[in-house]
Amino acid sequence: MAEIAAVIASTHHPFYYRASTAPPDQAPPFAAEWVRKVEAFRETLTRAEPDVLVMVGSDHFHQLWLDNMPQFLVGHADGYDANWHNEEREFGLPRMRMRGNRDLSWHLLRQGLDAGFDLAFSNELRLDHSITCPIITLRPQNDLPIVPIYTNIFAPPLPQPRRFVELGRHVRRLVESWPSDQRVAIIGTGHLSLELGGPRQFGPHCPDPEFDAKAVEWIAKGDLEGCLAEVTLDSLYAPGNATHGFMDFTLMMGVAGEGVNADYVDTYDLFHQMEAFFTWYPNGGRP
Repeated sequence: MAEIAAVIASTHHPFYYRASTAPPDQAPPFAAEWVRKVEAFRETLTRAEPDVLVMVGSDHFHQLWLDNMPQFLVGHADGYDANWHNEEREFGLPRMRMRGNRDLSWHLLRQGLDAGFDLAFSNELRLDHSITCPIITLRPQNDLPIVPIYTNIFAPPLPQPRRFVELGRHVRRLVESWPSDQRVAIIGTGHLSLELGGPRQFGPHCPDPEFDAKAVEWIAKGDLEGCLAEVTLDSLYAPGNATHGFMDFTLMMGVAGEGVNADYVDTYDLFHQMEAFFTWYPNGGRP
């Protein structure tokens, strides 16, 4: 059976690529420290020596819209085109092409349905920065096949936070039951407090430092019940109008397991958004 090599959760800030590739005289003042933290974080995946990546993210109304919004969708294709025109224009992100692993995606779909999780699928999914940004930060050589999983964090009615946790638990069980000798890293990206288009978007710090501090502690300690006792669909509006992306972090907590401390934790306050980086090694990792 397949082995989970690492479980990784991070933010997916779309400006990292531009900040990290800009000439020194044009880079923002926080770029060097941001790059240093990302490169240290990258080593946690390199150490795990994965063969395939399961990537959890959320489409930012690029391919999925209000007329057809699945709650949870698994990509089932041999390959995926990635990044959209506005992401090239606004963030400087490059066009990308990623290999798929249809055997693993079919396993997740078939076994997930049989286990009672009604997953949608797409044979022609095009990916956006929720998937490409963690590739750029964690695996810039883009040399591993992926299976993308998209969640709905934008278009009400949204699934409850506990449903995200349940999906995370399912994903772990399904990966571990995959009849393969490959090592799988499960990577999910979301964010902490976030304001988009509102008065706190470009404030002197993240929109809600108190929420972010609690969220980092919940994730680092695997405190699922403490998290779910406070996090609801309604409460997530208070830290920032786009904070529902935090539910993808709760999904990754479900993958990692209740009460399991993260093996690697780091954060970086980028004045308007807190970057966060977490890694778990379910089987001890590799030296």
